[in-house]
Amino acid sequence: MNITDVRVRKIAKEGKMRAVVSITIDDEFVVHDIKVIEGEKGLFIAMPSRKSSDGEYRDIAHPINTQTRDRLQKIVLDAYEKAEDVEE
Repeated sequence: MNITDVRVRKIAKEGKMRAVVSITIDDEFVVHDIKVIEGEKGLFIAMPSRKSSDGEYRDIAHPINTQTRDRLQKIVLDAYEKAEDVEE
């Protein structure tokens, strides 16, 4: 799996969310609404999710192992750091 495009939309508002990201995989498949969140230990990504009938949020797309999640997070956060800041 190769991440062939990363599009970052930084958020200029208060709160913990810093950006919303879309990735393209192998120039064939797009995943939208990956969030960049500021946590207690620094930035991390949250995969797209939806609220289920029991009120819990469940990922609707996600890596199936830690190695892939770590690689995806590094690619997204690197793109976030290179993205231009939002005008406030």
